[in-house]
Amino acid sequence: MSDRASIDRDAVARLAGETLDWRFKSVPHRLFGRTVADAVAARPGLFRDGFTGPIVALDNAAVEHNLATMAAWSAERGLLLAPHGKTTMAPALFARQIDHGAWAITAATIGQLRVYRAFGVSRVLFGNELLDPDGLAWLAAELAADPGFEFACWVDSTRGAELMTEHLTAAGATRPVDVLVEVGVPGGRTGVREDATARAVADAVVASPVLRLVGVGGYEGPAGHDSSAESLRAVDTFLDRVRATTVMLRERFETDDVIVTAGGSAFFDRVADALTAPWPDGLQVLPVLRSGAYITHDDGFYRGISPLGERSRLGSVPPLRSALRAWAQVTSCPEPGLALLAVGKRDVPYDIDLPEPQLLRTAGGTRSLSGARMTALNDQHGFLALEPGTRVEVGDWVGLGLSHPCTVFDKWQLLPLTGTDGETVVDLVRTFF
Repeated sequence: MSDRASIDRDAVARLAGETLDWRFKSVPHRLFGRTVADAVAARPGLFRDGFTGPIVALDNAAVEHNLATMAAWSAERGLLLAPHGKTTMAPALFARQIDHGAWAITAATIGQLRVYRAFGVSRVLFGNELLDPDGLAWLAAELAADPGFEFACWVDSTRGAELMTEHLTAAGATRPVDVLVEVGVPGGRTGVREDATARAVADAVVASPVLRLVGVGGYEGPAGHDSSAESLRAVDTFLDRVRATTVMLRERFETDDVIVTAGGSAFFDRVADALTAPWPDGLQVLPVLRSGAYITHDDGFYRGISPLGERSRLGSVPPLRSALRAWAQVTSCPEPGLALLAVGKRDVPYDIDLPEPQLLRTAGGTRSLSGARMTALNDQHGFLALEPGTRVEVGDWVGLGLSHPCTVFDKWQLLPLTGTDGETVVDLVRTFF
């Protein structure tokens, strides 16, 4: 059960046969009518070949560095990696994560799960409660049709276990659905708050003819919101509860290998410490980390809080690199100290941090940009405040670092993946949101 997941490589390869057209913003019109494969073979450039702004691009070298770094660190710590696919919803990137040893891909909704299965992802953790009758009926059919498909979801109430049982039975489920008791943070999201509830939920699962109790899961993110000592203590306290719940339920599990899983992209070092610490004799644990944002990292939230951010908490492990950049053109300089960029909420994330101006591209070349900051985003306009002595011109392009990758990819159906020069396109990555 500790082997890596698999994916339908032929289905992923078929994405290269998709025809480029008006559906894909920023793709130059001169590439319309060509397949992705043909366009990539020509090695077009973001600027020399007319990609239209705004552009969000991925740095291939940074992506590969992040994949290799997290895979090596996870393996060294004895962790299985089940990255959250909702970050990118890009099957080609799922395939690269699996190439680097991913044990599973994590999903949060039936819509995401259907995408995964369309591309043959063989093992999925569903980091959420799944109670929808139609979704459960579809899942039952999918499990019946593919004996090699492995799936597990969360449950945090006896009512939830009852509803799953009712809907799966009505759907004629022939394989039991694996579930994990979810542990939650007081005042946070889903998950049991008390030991008595955890025991009752576990008992309800064990009593169900169509469910199987396979582990304990949780998400430590709501326990801490920064890298302060206080937040780290709160995260550790939560992870201690996950461990304690697992030990408490040890006689109820219906599998030899018990899945214990946690981990976003902010505290995965603490998760590693908690899940790989010694377990009681006879309790065989599969420790699973679900971090997803590591694949691109960022120039904002995760740069500041990640164990492999700018203030690494992992010693000699190389820090992750931001693989995301937006390019936006200066369209107006209406008053001193203000420039307007052709980029907005429809194009770049703004839920945690505004984009960070980093580069200025002019007719004379590209250089670092200092003395500028984004102050606001409208739907299609970005407000760039300029300090005295900092100057940009209408027609220039500004390169922006981005924060929180989970709200980047959902705005783009196709993203260019660039080579070492930051401009030559070496692939086009398709997303499915």
